[in-house]
Amino acid sequence: MAQKPKVEPHVGRLAYLQALVTEFQETESQDAKEQVLANLANFAYDPSNYEYLRQLQVLDLFLDTLSEENESLVEFAIGGLCNLCADRANREHILRAGGVPLITDCLSSPNEETVLSAVTTLMYLSAPGSGLHPELTALPVVQCMLRFSLSANTRLRNLAHIFLEDYCSPAQVAEARSRQAHSALGIPLPRAEAPQQP
Repeated sequence: MAQKPKVEPHVGRLAYLQALVTEFQETESQDAKEQVLANLANFAYDPSNYEYLRQLQVLDLFLDTLSEENESLVEFAIGGLCNLCADRANREHILRAGGVPLITDCLSSPNEETVLSAVTTLMYLSAPGSGLHPELTALPVVQCMLRFSLSANTRLRNLAHIFLEDYCSPAQVAEARSRQAHSALGIPLPRAEAPQQP
C-alpha cells in the first residue's frame, strides 16, 4: 500500500496537490500511481481545487493517462476529467488540448465505469457555450451511443438516450441508424461487473 505524501498538516492545498502530482510522476509502483490518481480525481470534484489543478497541469496529466494500458489508471483519469468538466475554463482547456479523441477512445473500454465517465464527459463538453465541436457528435460516436442505448446496463442505457436526445440532431441519429444497418461496428459494450456473492 502506498504511503500518503509526506506533507505537514499546516501546508496549503496547493502544496498538497503538488506533492500528489510529484509522487505520481516519480513513483515506480503501479499501485501507488493508481492511488495517487484516484486521489487527484477525487480532488477534481471540488470547485475550490480547479485553479490549483489547472496550475499544476493536472488536466494534461489526466489526458496523457488516457493512453495508458492500465485500465485502473484510465478509469481514474477519465473520472477526474469528468469531475473537472463542470467548469467552463476546464472544458475549454480539454477541447483546446485535443482531448476529444482520447475521450471517445474510452467508449471502447471494457471497464464500465470508464465508459460511463467518458459518455458523461462528452455531454459536459457539449454544454452550451462550449462552441461548436463537431467531433463530439461525429458519426462513430452517435453509432456508439445507439448501441449503448440497447445496453442491459440501466445507467449506460439512460446516459446514451440522453446523449442522443439532447446532444444529437434527429438527422445525425437517423444517419447513424441507417449506416449501422449496413456495418458491423466493432465497439464492444463494456463488461458488467460480476455480481457479488452473498
